[in-house]
Amino acid sequence: MRSPSDSQHKQCAFRAALPFHRFPVNPKWHIPTDAECTALWDKYKMPEHIRAHSEQVANVATTLAELGVERGQDVSVESITSSALLHDIAKVYTIEFGGDHAWIGGSIVLSETGNPYVAQGVLHHVHWDWPVDSELCFLPLAIIYADKRVMHDSVVSLDERFDDLVVRYGKTDRIIANIMKAKVLAQQIEQAFSEQLGISLHEHSFNSGRLV
Repeated sequence: MRSPSDSQHKQCAFRAALPFHRFPVNPKWHIPTDAECTALWDKYKMPEHIRAHSEQVANVATTLAELGVERGQDVSVESITSSALLHDIAKVYTIEFGGDHAWIGGSIVLSETGNPYVAQGVLHHVHWDWPVDSELCFLPLAIIYADKRVMHDSVVSLDERFDDLVVRYGKTDRIIANIMKAKVLAQQIEQAFSEQLGISLHEHSFNSGRLV
């Protein structure tokens, strides 16, 4: 994990000064199917291990969306599934050429699908600079949380996921501090969704809706 550059810090400060805009679901915006997402994986040369990770992230995010629908929330399950499947679409490109895989991925998804709602989840799945409002921002927060509950292709607790990140990427105090900041955000999202959905997500296995 690279430590943020001065440019990235300035970008975060700029984003934080802007209000978050929730795109309403527009029936004219095409929501990519699973098959279309797979075709985009092929086009952007996504390796098998990232595909497996993305499928598991989609499983968690879709479960959150379905729980939201059961609670009467205005949630597009299909949009959340496709956004989760595509959240790492730019990983290979940025490994080869550099750049922020969330920002570039959001641009790719918007260009390929014409759907800003789906692209929004990709764009924001790494950095979040606004209040944690799981009702207003259900889709992007669901993608962030799902990504943080999946280590490689397995669903794990937030503690296990972030312990692994520290071991693998915590080369400096600054990097560790950034990882811990991301963990606090993930915990806030977990609490917000748990309260909104009436379920303890910390205990949820995301395996056919069963609790561990």
